[in-house]
Amino acid sequence: MDLSTLKFDDKGLIPAIVQDFYTNEVLTLAYMNRESLEITLKEGRTCFWSRSRQELWRKGETSGNVQHVVSVTADCDQDAVLVKVIKEGLACHLGTNSCFENTIFAKEEAPFSAEALMDLLKSRKELLPEGSYTTYLFQKGLDKILKKVGEESTEVIIAAKSQEGNGELVYELADLFYHALVLMVEKGVSLDQVKNELASRHVIDHKVKQEKQVADGIQ
Repeated sequence: MDLSTLKFDDKGLIPAIVQDFYTNEVLTLAYMNRESLEITLKEGRTCFWSRSRQELWRKGETSGNVQHVVSVTADCDQDAVLVKVIKEGLACHLGTNSCFENTIFAKEEAPFSAEALMDLLKSRKELLPEGSYTTYLFQKGLDKILKKVGEESTEVIIAAKSQEGNGELVYELADLFYHALVLMVEKGVSLDQVKNELASRHVIDHKVKQEKQVADGIQ
């Protein structure tokens, strides 16, 4: 990135919007000066300028909640940057996943997200509201949850063999997905852990492909 094209304000700062690489969730809005941006690019982890402390602030330096940089993109006017990161831990100093937790307006029928469903399941496990099927699963415990995951896996296989379209398969896959998330909450496994595992496999596959290409070239 050519930093000379960026437009820092009269205090030498530029807004930096930090976004989760996997979920596209906006994590925070911070500020960078030229030095902190250069550090970010060099070290591959976010570094900001703290306007309150008037000093450089490497995210996670004390909390351990490091943000590993995937990309940095300038906007059309070159006066703001978008930083996509793979995060370790929470993003906000108040102990939340994002600094943007105070909803002002939201449509009643919001689009589906796995993260929102996970949050709902965690709430069910903590509060155990009466009449909830999810509450029933958590109260019955791990063996019951595992039984349901097994049953839904079988249903997916049966539906996949059907010759009458994919409607039933989609329905059963949704059931399996839901029960898999319940299992994750029960065992304390996060979506980020699964995503990071898949990402590591992609890197491994890429390395294997490169090694094979090298080997083929030698032959």
